[in-house]
Amino acid sequence: MKIIDEFKKAEIEILYEKADVYPYAFDTAPMKEDVILPLLVALPNSTEDVQKIVSICKKHNLKIISRGAGTCHTSGCKPVQGSIVVHFSKMNKILEINKENLTAIVESGVIVGQLQSEVGRFGLFFPPDPSNLKVSTIGGAIALSSGGARAFKYGTTKDYIINLEVVLADGTIMQTAKNVAKNVTGYNLTQLFVGSEGTLGIITKATLKLIPKPESTLVTMAYFNSLNEAANGVNNVIDSLLQPSTIDLLDKNTIETIEKFNPSGWLPYEAMLLIELDGNLDEIKAKNEKLKEILLKSNADKIIQASDEMENEKIWNARRSAFACTAKLKPNVVTEDVVVPRDKIVPLIKEIKKLCDDNKITVCIMGHAGDGNIHPNFALDFSDKEEMKRFKKVKDKLFELAVEMQGTLSGEHGIGSEKKQYLDLALDKTSYLYMKKIKEIFDKDNIFNPELMF
Repeated sequence: MKIIDEFKKAEIEILYEKADVYPYAFDTAPMKEDVILPLLVALPNSTEDVQKIVSICKKHNLKIISRGAGTCHTSGCKPVQGSIVVHFSKMNKILEINKENLTAIVESGVIVGQLQSEVGRFGLFFPPDPSNLKVSTIGGAIALSSGGARAFKYGTTKDYIINLEVVLADGTIMQTAKNVAKNVTGYNLTQLFVGSEGTLGIITKATLKLIPKPESTLVTMAYFNSLNEAANGVNNVIDSLLQPSTIDLLDKNTIETIEKFNPSGWLPYEAMLLIELDGNLDEIKAKNEKLKEILLKSNADKIIQASDEMENEKIWNARRSAFACTAKLKPNVVTEDVVVPRDKIVPLIKEIKKLCDDNKITVCIMGHAGDGNIHPNFALDFSDKEEMKRFKKVKDKLFELAVEMQGTLSGEHGIGSEKKQYLDLALDKTSYLYMKKIKEIFDKDNIFNPELMF
């Protein structure tokens, strides 16, 4: 094939045999019957390699799908007809950790968990913590503005991006800003690319903001006999000004499913709050006593508090296994991601449960209660056509409910191709129009992730 020869001549490492490219036809979104293989997978080693890739693709009118770890839940990095995949596993270097400036410069393929470990050795902290942080890449986290449980206190990925190096559709390299903490010089192009899901350009490097690492963290598990009591507990904890880094909510189905497939000593209550405090160890211990008082006054029936990092990690490992455990209930699992105001969390969860009961769909619900980001995990059998019809009703209504409750379609998983049909439901008509115009300005030939969002 002429295209393969051109990539080889440009000294770009590629995969092109069917068995080698087949795994790149999928991410963690629901599998479709019409599997589309990429023409090839390019593995750049540098920004200059990415420029060459864009030049070849532009010449042959090929589409470009940027891919990190492939953990996207919304078909954000699946190939389309006539496309290649650019995979960043070779661009995985931490180029600089600057303790004085509180910054790190990294390539797109760096693993989030690896970065956290490395900066931690310098007493620094990169707070964003997607649940798949042991495999999730910085490039993917930027593309989706990934969040995680710590978003309540520390914000999401967007709050830690200072500058990006981006290869544009014409092969030009853009620096979106300068490597300084404050910058209001011109439009904020950096934030334009954060959350753009690979539709505007290819992010090759990022300058990240770091903060001093908290001395210690301790996790509290509080069990409740009702969702309403748990929600009241969330409000009381927030009102107390304890400033927890995490306030997660798990329903009974999630608790029991985790305990069934990853036994962790969790108890079968209607709801559980998972609350993490961080800071000076003596200060945390004092705050933990106050937290316990607040939770007891909020009718928590059982409270378990970790005493050290090992117990923390055991709790978090169980929490992060929720998706995998749900996947053992049925052959397939779909995880959704909607956001509502905090006072709408309980009404939304109750509506989801009713919807699923009425349509005989198995669901485990969890979420970041501090910021209203709810994740229903649906256990399904894709081969059961009737069940999939019922699930389609549930999914449509879920997004309608989120918007009706003054919420939106996604807090951290993105839109991809799975949710694009609902996008105009959630956006102001004028903002939707201008988003499409921005796409046209940066990518007039529509080569970057062409079937996402719009």
